[in-house]
Amino acid sequence: MKYALIGCGRISTNHIKAALNNKLDIAAVCDIEEGHMGALLEKHGLENDASIRRYTDYRKMIDEVKPELASIATESGSHAEIALYCINAGVHVIIEKPMAMSMEDAEEIIRQSQEKKVKVSACHQNRFNLAVQKMRKALEAGRFGKLSHGSIHVRWNRNQEYYTQAPWRGTWEQDGGALMNQCIHGIDLLRWMMGEEVEEVYGATRQRFHGYLEAEDIGVAVVKFKNGAVATIEGTTNVYPRNLEETLYLFGERGTVKLGGTSTNNIDVWDFADETEEDCMNKGFEEETSNVYGNGHTSLFADVVDAIQNDREPYVNAQAGRNALELVLAIYKSQKTGVPVKLPLKEFASTQMEGEFSK
Repeated sequence: MKYALIGCGRISTNHIKAALNNKLDIAAVCDIEEGHMGALLEKHGLENDASIRRYTDYRKMIDEVKPELASIATESGSHAEIALYCINAGVHVIIEKPMAMSMEDAEEIIRQSQEKKVKVSACHQNRFNLAVQKMRKALEAGRFGKLSHGSIHVRWNRNQEYYTQAPWRGTWEQDGGALMNQCIHGIDLLRWMMGEEVEEVYGATRQRFHGYLEAEDIGVAVVKFKNGAVATIEGTTNVYPRNLEETLYLFGERGTVKLGGTSTNNIDVWDFADETEEDCMNKGFEEETSNVYGNGHTSLFADVVDAIQNDREPYVNAQAGRNALELVLAIYKSQKTGVPVKLPLKEFASTQMEGEFSK
């Protein structure tokens, strides 16, 4: 399958690695900085591969190379524009999180992909974490019983050096803050596990330690689900001196599970009323990861390839990307208005938060 990568920054190495692991035909890479392309290809031993074309204009690349699958790993604010161009060219896409920066763009991606019969996957790769998959299996089997509540905590550190590496980070137009950039994977998992259908969100965000940014470095929220369960969200880049944890809790009448580690890759607590032999083996489970992005990109790519070949929806589809984005934007809107926000959220964009922390 002919594959192209758009964006060769920090996360791009996971995309190239996933493409190589799935034996895709890497036809081209694209970045506005030529040096980024060279560094990425060299890192993976591909710098002398003449078959991989290099572009600084993604439109020209799509038009000339005509890949079957492209992944988008640029700054967040350009995701929707690039995705829509690919979709209209009939190219299937994997879009790094967040899928878009506005509800209108997210809905348009879904609408056009359905119209053009193009597969779109939001790159929420942590759904493929082994610990997450074990939790999901137990949930789908009804082992938790009626859900009481859940929570996600993303307690990480990002210093000034991280933000100066790429000036678009922390801006309302191109990135958003801790919730949109760092916490959205956990928010995706929480909504997926708790039942998708959200009734209302009440949130508060602040900028405490990163005064050189536009967006928040701490955000908390209470989420009410239509099934009666409630949940809390905490996402921050203010933890001293390094990343502490990403933990996902699920509490049911017959089961309690806590996933931990730096990116929900370990099982810290696994208790069920109807304990089995497999449950005993799950206690203390740890999946080794080389970084906070985990191992899920390879599995997500494999699923998308299979979805294209068998004409089915990807496991993590465009609707999943839309739902995670909606929850973040609802928290932003709640911070802006000071009141709870009802879902579905029809219209809101990150840019509507401009000036929030410079009052």
